[in-house]
Amino acid sequence: MSDKFRYTYSAPTDGERKEIERIRREYLPDAHGEKMTRLRALHARVRNVPMALAVTLGVAGVLLFGLGMSMVLAWNLLLAGSAVAAVGCVPMALAYPVYNAAVRAMKKKYGGEIVRLSDELLHADGKPTEDEKPPQT
Repeated sequence: MSDKFRYTYSAPTDGERKEIERIRREYLPDAHGEKMTRLRALHARVRNVPMALAVTLGVAGVLLFGLGMSMVLAWNLLLAGSAVAAVGCVPMALAYPVYNAAVRAMKKKYGGEIVRLSDELLHADGKPTEDEKPPQT
């Protein structure tokens, strides 16, 4: 009776099953991870762009101030060196207010999307966050 059809099934072992699931997860779309990556990128942009602007302004001011001091001390150009140093003080003094204004502008520009993404990520499990729970009496 060699004409009979034989079929043998063996389920994957626990180790094989875990490996299969791990490999499968790599190919599934990960909406949570993509949203978290986008949230981190937006937050970094809100912080880093104003910081780069303020540091650039401050360094330019320090360089001008240093040039003015060099003109006074090394080249004996008192009036011109004092003027250049005074002009260098302006961007140094404006660096922090420019930083604050840029942070406010970036928060206004990206704040809505950051709040929306964070709400989606926080409410993915359906549980309310700590600040949304009703106060206990």
